[in-house]
Amino acid sequence: MTTIAAHTLEVARQLVPMSSADSSLREILANEIRRRMNRYELLNRRFVAKYKMSFEEFRDQKVVEKQGYSFEVESDYCDWEMAVTGLATLREQLAKLGAGSDDAGS
Repeated sequence: MTTIAAHTLEVARQLVPMSSADSSLREILANEIRRRMNRYELLNRRFVAKYKMSFEEFRDQKVVEKQGYSFEVESDYCDWEMAVTGLATLREQLAKLGAGSDDAGS
């Protein structure tokens, strides 16, 4: 296991005062995950509003193909897919972070 520098732990505990350095770091990580989730959720909502459908519907209806593989639609597809898959990954990470919060020494 990698050791975290003392000055890094001190900054974490000052930034988010908790009962332990581990709790402080977990809270900082959870906040960063939530910040990224907000960005992806905003992007997802923007595309849902633009195309009036979910990403899954957009993909399944082959909108990119129907729109003649235009740069805008292909770019939207890539960004939207990144947002949807990113959200799923971040939700998993947040769950893992919360699931082990009671484990001493984790």
